[in-house]
Amino acid sequence: MFNKILIANRGEIAVRIIRAARELGVGTVAIYSTADRDALHVHLADEAICVGPARSTESYLNMNNILSAAVATGAQAIHPGFGFLSENSKFARLCEEMNIKFIGPSAKVMDMMGDKINARAEMIKAGVPVTPGSEGEVHTTDEAVKIAEEIGYPIMLKASAGGGGKGIRKVNNVEELVPAFEAAQAEAQAAFGNGAMFIERMIFPARHIEVQILGDSQGNVIHLGERDCSLQRNNQKVLEESPSVAIGHTLRQEITAAAVKAAQHVSYENAGTIEFLLDESSGKFYFMEMNTRVQVEHPVTEFVSGVDIVKEQIRVANGNELSVKQEDVTFSGHAIECRINAENPKFNFAPSPGKITNLFLPSGGVGLRVDSAMYSGYSIPPYYDSMIAKVIVHGENRFEALMKMQRALLEFDVEGVITNVDFQLELISDPHVVAGDYDTSFLGNVFLTEYQKED
Repeated sequence: MFNKILIANRGEIAVRIIRAARELGVGTVAIYSTADRDALHVHLADEAICVGPARSTESYLNMNNILSAAVATGAQAIHPGFGFLSENSKFARLCEEMNIKFIGPSAKVMDMMGDKINARAEMIKAGVPVTPGSEGEVHTTDEAVKIAEEIGYPIMLKASAGGGGKGIRKVNNVEELVPAFEAAQAEAQAAFGNGAMFIERMIFPARHIEVQILGDSQGNVIHLGERDCSLQRNNQKVLEESPSVAIGHTLRQEITAAAVKAAQHVSYENAGTIEFLLDESSGKFYFMEMNTRVQVEHPVTEFVSGVDIVKEQIRVANGNELSVKQEDVTFSGHAIECRINAENPKFNFAPSPGKITNLFLPSGGVGLRVDSAMYSGYSIPPYYDSMIAKVIVHGENRFEALMKMQRALLEFDVEGVITNVDFQLELISDPHVVAGDYDTSFLGNVFLTEYQKED
């Protein structure tokens, strides 16, 4: 096993990785920007090293500084978490060249599956269903207009190198196409340094279903079931649950088998997620993209499967076989995760950085977990993502999980900054959500319309 790993991230995911490594007896190195000098992950790691100023481009995205930190501290591997450099094949390749293990898939596989256009082509080869769309990169509005006419409206514009909801636009007709394409392309260029786009026919209404997979260097690939991530705002997930109430036994077998087939086709190693759009009316599902990293919502899968995904990541990167086989994986109960952000839902979800003057995180009882890097007296910097905690619950059934989440959110108390706790409480209590009657359009088109009327 590794003696020491460096965590190339911050916030709750950095804390999560440090805790998993410590339980495996592995030493940890935290990196931090000058704005994160007092962050929890800095205090919890065995060592910590500053990699640059507050701006992420000069610190958490600074490959040279991060690799230099790994060399200086003797770290044998780097865990990228999610976001930042987690899906950057150049960084993974640099790690390989420097004989530092990247805790994730190889740069080659990342290029194959991280780029949405390449991924579509590989999934077609693997026999995994994909949505009708453009054959390759789309660079101009003239190309976009022609392809959209062939596919038929409504369509989705997506950044080829995208993620996190960036560079995505829904287009209903030709009049909307040109301004939407230009805006999405500019956003993609700014976020990823790559303005290449592609076009897909929009599956609507749809459920966003993703399947957690794990693979090792011995060729073993397993799935850990599915998550329903349909509650989204601006293509950003707000609440996730497992299993999905929209999927029965037969469809569950089909969609998880397709995900394993997809991962096997590219000889995938480490943790990854195959994402699908499900057309509930027809029961057909379509490959959307693959996330070649651990997901924000991985704890719901850990609750229902009993498998520690982050520990498996570290073991697999070390060359070990997966600790479980598919026949060993059993699923129990229902899990839900709510993302708690420092933001103001009543003011268009504007970020709310500032000093936390008092903090009480919900606790007590079986099946409740809070992943956070917050503490009383901590000042949330304005430079990074607004997520401050994840509340995850597990119950014997969905109703018990819903009630447990309501209880947990009622206990969550933070002073000094505005959060979306009350918003999440209303969402988890909404009759449609309680009934499991929602799709990807529900939060934006139905729930928020009513929520904003309350002002």
